Amino acid sequence: MSTIEVGQNAPQFSLPRDGGGTVSLADYAGKKVVLYFYPKDDTSGCTVEAVDFTARAGEFEKAGAVVIGMSPDPVKKHDKFVDKHGLNVILASDEEKKVLETYGVWVEKSMYGRKYMGVARTTLLIDGDGVIRQVWEKVKIPGHAEAVLEATRAL
Repeated sequence: MSTIEVGQNAPQFSLPRDGGGTVSLADYAGKKVVLYFYPKDDTSGCTVEAVDFTARAGEFEKAGAVVIGMSPDPVKKHDKFVDKHGLNVILASDEEKKVLETYGVWVEKSMYGRKYMGVARTTLLIDGDGVIRQVWEKVKIPGHAEAVLEATRAL
């Protein structure tokens, strides 16, 4: 497992995405990318986070950024999630968890004394040159999308 740090180049990826096709970091060269990692489609926190990013999608676009969410859920589950909540962000599917591991967000977690592997809710702001400019770890959802938008505008 690696640790992602501000100032380093974001690791490249190409993954299946909602609606079919693939999404690659290289697709957005020259554009800012908000890459957020989340545990699971259609759970309460992940839904609020996706809806908050969707509500600001136009503002992210005006700021020159695209928003990509990534979880280990399969594309079919992403499609249902998008349809159910009217989401307007790209959802990448990393079922093999290789990209999640590369970014250091596939970690051991603990709930009620039980240990398991899962996604650490994390957001990265990547500039047009592919360099990580900001990292939010252990994200608390209320106000998060707005904070990321402000940082995106300032970049």
